[in-house]
Amino acid sequence: MELWHLWIIIGIVFFIAEIFTPGFFLATFGGGCLLAAIPAYFHLQFLWQLLVFSLGTLILFLTVRPLYLKYIFPSDEQIPTNVDALIGQKAVVIEEIDALNNKGRVKVGGEDWKAISEKSEKIAKGELVKVVAIDGVKLIVEPYSKEEKS
Repeated sequence: MELWHLWIIIGIVFFIAEIFTPGFFLATFGGGCLLAAIPAYFHLQFLWQLLVFSLGTLILFLTVRPLYLKYIFPSDEQIPTNVDALIGQKAVVIEEIDALNNKGRVKVGGEDWKAISEKSEKIAKGELVKVVAIDGVKLIVEPYSKEEKS
């Protein structure tokens, strides 16, 4: 087996490893390995192969990776998870919400939560409300407007 075969095999291993990691990081090393196989094929010194590998990896990292992250794997799209996913959800008041007596509970997605009104108003049992924020283990809600109910 010649050295250029080894460079290609290592490059393929990097590409396979990239499948299990996000961010197009290991693939830049794989590309560098494939580029280093070219001087190895022409039997240039190992120092030239390392130089081509290093420069190829650096150039791919600085040029192709940002394009990949921008167009293929965009990160500005934040998907709410955990309790943040409750914001904007409809809830049903199961215990009257009263800020003066510090009571009130709502049911959101089958779960029972302590709730307070955003404007410290009373909201009757059975009313539909909208979750506007979360404060610790309490949901801050507001009544659904007539436009939102339909």
